Amino acid sequence: MQDTEGELAYTIPVFRQTAEETEEYQRVTTKVEKGLASIQEELHRMRMATKAQVDSLAIQREQVKEMMYRRVYLLEEIPRTPDFLVALRPHTVWEKMPVKLFCTVMGKPRPIVQYKGGVPISPPSTPGKYRIESKYGVHSLIISCAVSDTAEYSAVATNPHGTATSMATVIVKPAGAGEYCHLGLHLTDIHASKLEVSLIDRFHVSFGVEGSSISLVCTMAVVPDLPNLPPYAQWYRDKLLKPGKLVEMSVGGGVARLTLPHLAKDDEGLYTLRIFTKDGTAEHSAYLFVSATPTTAGAPGAPMSVKAYDINSEYILVAWKPPNIVSEAPITGYFVDDTWVQCNDAPVKVCKYPVHGLSVGHSYHFRVRAVNSAGISRPSRKSDKVTALDEAESIKNQGKYDLVTVPGEPTDVHASEIFKSYVVLSWKPPSHRGRAPLWYIIEKCLAGTGAWQHINTAVKLHSPRYPVFDLQDGQTYQFRVYSVNVHGCSEASAPSEPIRKVDEDVPSAPGQVVATRNTKSSVFVQWEASKQQKNLMGYYIDGRIAGSKEWFACNNKPFKHTFVVHGLIPGETYVFRVQAVNVFGLSEESAESSPISVEPALTPSAPYGISMLSSDGSSITLAWKSPKHRGGSRINAYYVDKRDADALEWQEVNVGNLTAGTFYEFKVQAGNLAGVGVPSAPSAPMKCEAWTMDEPPPYDLSFSEVRSHSLVIVWKAPVYSGASAVTGYFVDMVKRGSSDFVTLNQEAVTRRFLQVTGLEEGETYVFRVRAVNANGIGKPSELSEPVCARAAPTKEIVAGVDEETGDIFLSLEACEVCATSEFEWSKNYRPVADCPRVTSRLTFTNPDKDDLGRYSVVVTDTDGVSASHTLTEDLNTMLELSHAIRNPVPLKHGLNYEILDKGQVRFWVQAVKLSPSMSYRFVFNDQEGYKISHDVSSGIIQMIVENFTRAHEGTYTVQIHDGKAKTQSSLVLVGEFKAALKEAEFQRKEHLRKQPHFSEYLYFTVTEECTVMLACKVANVKKETTFHWYKEDEEIIPETPPNVMSGACALPIRQFSRKDQGVYKAVLSDGRGKDTSVFDISGQASASELVLQCTPEGIRLQCYMNYYTEEMKTVWKHESKIASSEKMRIGGTSEMAWMQICDPSDREKGHYAIEISDGVKTHVRTFDLSGQYTEACAEYQRLAAAFAEKRGRVMGGLPDVATIMEEKSLSLTCNVWGDPTPEVTWFKNEQEVASTEHTKVMYDGGRFASMVINKVTPEDSGKYSINVRNKYGGAVVEITVSVYKHGEVIPEAKLGAPKMATPVVTPAATPAPSKSPAPLSKTPTPTPSKVQTPVPKSPPPTPKSPTPTSKSPTPPRGIKSPTPPRFMKSPTPPRK
Repeated sequence: MQDTEGELAYTIPVFRQTAEETEEYQRVTTKVEKGLASIQEELHRMRMATKAQVDSLAIQREQVKEMMYRRVYLLEEIPRTPDFLVALRPHTVWEKMPVKLFCTVMGKPRPIVQYKGGVPISPPSTPGKYRIESKYGVHSLIISCAVSDTAEYSAVATNPHGTATSMATVIVKPAGAGEYCHLGLHLTDIHASKLEVSLIDRFHVSFGVEGSSISLVCTMAVVPDLPNLPPYAQWYRDKLLKPGKLVEMSVGGGVARLTLPHLAKDDEGLYTLRIFTKDGTAEHSAYLFVSATPTTAGAPGAPMSVKAYDINSEYILVAWKPPNIVSEAPITGYFVDDTWVQCNDAPVKVCKYPVHGLSVGHSYHFRVRAVNSAGISRPSRKSDKVTALDEAESIKNQGKYDLVTVPGEPTDVHASEIFKSYVVLSWKPPSHRGRAPLWYIIEKCLAGTGAWQHINTAVKLHSPRYPVFDLQDGQTYQFRVYSVNVHGCSEASAPSEPIRKVDEDVPSAPGQVVATRNTKSSVFVQWEASKQQKNLMGYYIDGRIAGSKEWFACNNKPFKHTFVVHGLIPGETYVFRVQAVNVFGLSEESAESSPISVEPALTPSAPYGISMLSSDGSSITLAWKSPKHRGGSRINAYYVDKRDADALEWQEVNVGNLTAGTFYEFKVQAGNLAGVGVPSAPSAPMKCEAWTMDEPPPYDLSFSEVRSHSLVIVWKAPVYSGASAVTGYFVDMVKRGSSDFVTLNQEAVTRRFLQVTGLEEGETYVFRVRAVNANGIGKPSELSEPVCARAAPTKEIVAGVDEETGDIFLSLEACEVCATSEFEWSKNYRPVADCPRVTSRLTFTNPDKDDLGRYSVVVTDTDGVSASHTLTEDLNTMLELSHAIRNPVPLKHGLNYEILDKGQVRFWVQAVKLSPSMSYRFVFNDQEGYKISHDVSSGIIQMIVENFTRAHEGTYTVQIHDGKAKTQSSLVLVGEFKAALKEAEFQRKEHLRKQPHFSEYLYFTVTEECTVMLACKVANVKKETTFHWYKEDEEIIPETPPNVMSGACALPIRQFSRKDQGVYKAVLSDGRGKDTSVFDISGQASASELVLQCTPEGIRLQCYMNYYTEEMKTVWKHESKIASSEKMRIGGTSEMAWMQICDPSDREKGHYAIEISDGVKTHVRTFDLSGQYTEACAEYQRLAAAFAEKRGRVMGGLPDVATIMEEKSLSLTCNVWGDPTPEVTWFKNEQEVASTEHTKVMYDGGRFASMVINKVTPEDSGKYSINVRNKYGGAVVEITVSVYKHGEVIPEAKLGAPKMATPVVTPAATPAPSKSPAPLSKTPTPTPSKVQTPVPKSPPPTPKSPTPTSKSPTPPRGIKSPTPPRFMKSPTPPRK
């Protein structure tokens, strides 16, 4: 039952329930309850009394402890002279035994203890001989004894109050044979870790080559040096190394040695030697570089770190790391070998491969070879041995035998590895396995179709993993698995999630690469990590000498952190780049680092200007100025020491460890990557007491933009808050040597900088700043450094807009910048956040009115180089220009041309939209003046060239401005110019056929009567057609009127003499149009002025002539007569003479002249190249770079020498490139090779060129070459093929070891130069490959002709003068 209080009472069983028993039970129960209550009260009273007594004892103990502490503290604070509490004791020891002298000294301040034995003891001067320790007030000297160490040793303790000395004698006895035996028995119990070891000669950074051997050696001093007890040493490279065939270790005789007998790139890394000593461990580390040795020129290096994992009876997954590629062709794949049998038929592109088809229980080694277009690498180091076995399968299920015969279905089917070439399926075995052996069947289907099909019909799978190949790209699959044994098949597992092969993505390129100084032969390289780090293995670092194009590998094994590049040439300048590596290959190269000179890194100079900013009685806030010179890298730490003002010993600063009322001195050291610099001078004594002043002082006064008569002073706000907030500042100034400060501002300034003007040049000034708050003007700051007003050695800041990106920027050109300088930009003298410190340009991303203000920059590690610029309303102008660059007028079609019916050429461009207020202009070869028109509705702007001639070859540009937007489009009409000119002339001729025209232009003949006949032929004439003769633009009326209907007209000139010389013209016209023919028989030479033309090979000066004969001579001069050479090429045609300066330099500046002599008179044309030289060189370099980038070239893949046995097939394959797609021609012994059954020549897709010689014979030996060329130039690569017969000794290569063939660059064919008189042409006109002297090609005149020969290039027509046919231009100047 339950009582009234809700507690459960005792229930008497039914068979015991009597009245007497119940009453007795209740009486006893009542008595027991009362006894229990009294006992509980007594216990509570005793407990409270005990607690009170314990608390009283604790309070007494704390009081005693506090009194003892105060007593000890007071005793310690009492100054006293040094006193030895425990003095040195004499010792007698055996030879080669260590002895320890120790003492304990007291004094205030703490004494400094030094050991002397006649002379001071210096442990570094005798490594391993002495060691001095000071721990917990006990000073020790440990000596490794020899007989010569017998002497009297003394310990000298010193402090400002006195000196104390303690002396002891050490006697070292020589050990005899018996004594050695006794000594040996005594020392056998010493453990190796109890020896005292000091490293002496340490191994340095080492360089090895694959296949060779190398040893890392470190010598050490061991105390005691026992032959049967060497030190305990461990070697590490990523992990602890163990002795084996590839690693040999030895320790003894004071030497620790690690030998690598068969070097591979796997051995590259940081090696660390760790020696266990009595006081801990001694360590030393250095890097080992291993360079690759490819078996074939251009072939990649060997892969590395080959490992086998996921091992089972069905397959073994092999993984490796790709080699570094610098100048070699890209890797196309890898071959995996097991027991040196190739596993994969085609190269795999991923650095993982599941090797299947293995024999259960067999052991395997694996190795990997890399493949590229040049060949196959040497094999990698073999992997560790693995055995194809499954994990042991248990047939028990929680202690019971599984009586089920048919197994259950598998579960959790998923893809554990997904790549583009294969997918690895994994699943969990069934929980009910059955008694019989188990295997699996896999099915697949396209996701969502339900059309399942078996994968492994011919293979019994015993492992719960399997690689699946031959999956289609872009398709999504599902998989399911059955469990099978001899009793039957399970139900299908649940289908997997949809699975699709992933694209093989290499990581993204690393970010900014920064190189800093390290030692005289090494550089410290850092970089921003790749943003895509999935499956990242590490990074490869490449370097090159600045100015060189040859890159070299800095590491041949991927490295995951910052890297130190060793083995560099001291004083040389290098550039570095970084690539990320994952299982898919190498990323794109990062941007190159800034060039850095290999010099030792320097520690920073001393900080200065230590000042106190605030104090609360237990701590002091300090400030100091950064070192003026930071050494080779950025300062990354400061170290502060303190001491009592009356003490000598410095101690490290601990926060809050100061005593109120005590004066302290402080010193500061700066640290960078090279180490810790020299300490600053000690500060003035500073008292640790709580500040109670109302007005706080500013601090850190500095100067910027120091000029002859002005400067800017900058300071920082007070750290101490004072009684109220600071409302302004006053700045005081005084000349050095005076004490009369002058306040520069009448009213307090709220900003923390002030421009001071009116200074005297050459005078030195000192400044101070006072803060103002509601309580008044505070005490002045610390005095500034003296500053001298002098002229600035640098330029001012320039504001501008980038013409390509439209970015608004501020830029400073500083002439005193050194390699370690940084640019610290500020706005209103506050640092600009997220601003790169290594560039002299400050770029605004999205500027607005909030960016207005005063910007300044200070260049560190210089003599005060600084400048400022105030960005005001001129920002609006730059914003408009930036908007115009970033938002150009959109174009539907860029600048193009078309040939019209009359032979005119129309140049046109179409914009998406034009407004009526837009403006535009056409520019041809930097000249304007052409008539253009536009249509706003269609957006078309056009220019029509009426008479299109050779002078119109060059660059056409149209520039459009529409409000704030602008754009331009250019057309380079050089390569297509000949075709365009030919088409224009054809259309012009077709138009002429529809109007009266000359079928043959003017020519002359001489009759038997010595009469000169000017004759021509006409066509498409009518009776209304008129014909007129002119001489020097004056009409000639012949005796017989011309009859145009006859088809020929002639003008006789009888008794031809010099008075008949001149320019004759015939005009044919009617209502349909007119045609003109001109003939010059003046016999006088004339030439245009010299004009400048830039080409991809150099600078060309050219002169056009309208008359030239063989008797005429041309001479080029530059200070003296110029002879044609590789540097100065001279040539020309019948209408032009030219001279080209190849690869110009400053020596080619100056005046040039051409002298043209016709035997009677000499014509001189001059040109001054000095004024246009810089611009011409820049244009030449631009053209050369553009042509070099687009020219046809061989990208790689061909050897210099190919040696092959007869009856074999030879394949020469290479990658070619060019824009436009180049033409490819193969040659053998300088004869073009045609494609036949024996020699097949193929050119695939404009990228891959190959020549295959089937079943070579000795006749196929010879010199082969490939010529790759487009309109911008080309390259030729030569290959020597040697065929030997079976059984003969392989002939040695005559050209040396096989290596990548070096292409020979050849320039593009040179089109005819332009007649444009432009002073500087940007038309990319290459130079002719051969030099020709201008020679007239006209035939000699008949003997009776007194007139000069014509310059027409047409063949002779009997005894007539050469007359050009209709399809050629008249040899006379252009028709007027």
